[in-house]
Amino acid sequence: MFSHIMIGSDDVEVSKRFYDAVLGALGYQPGAMDDRGRCFYRTATGVFAITKPINGEPATQGNGSTIGFAVNSPKEVDAWHAAGIAHGGTTCEDPPGRRPESPFYLAYLRDPSGHKICALHFMG
Repeated sequence: MFSHIMIGSDDVEVSKRFYDAVLGALGYQPGAMDDRGRCFYRTATGVFAITKPINGEPATQGNGSTIGFAVNSPKEVDAWHAAGIAHGGTTCEDPPGRRPESPFYLAYLRDPSGHKICALHFMG
């Protein structure tokens, strides 16, 4: 359904270090910078990107928005969360783990720009 997701950051380099760590914990390569100062993580199923807002205004996070990353195992969820905390993220919601009466093992973080992100493994 989605071709890409692009988020805003006032400091793309700080965001790149954070996302290199959390996405690296899931096996993805570091983001690639383009000549316009944007960072791209390209996969076979889509693109995740970071940019300074093109209107010149400060970047803001979406109130009520969450970006979810599909994860292969509970171990990867935990590694993703630990990498995020170690690289400037802050935990939010419940601690990483399986949610009661659901088939999901997940974790939430706020990235250095305040965006809410999630790593989710469907336990089946």
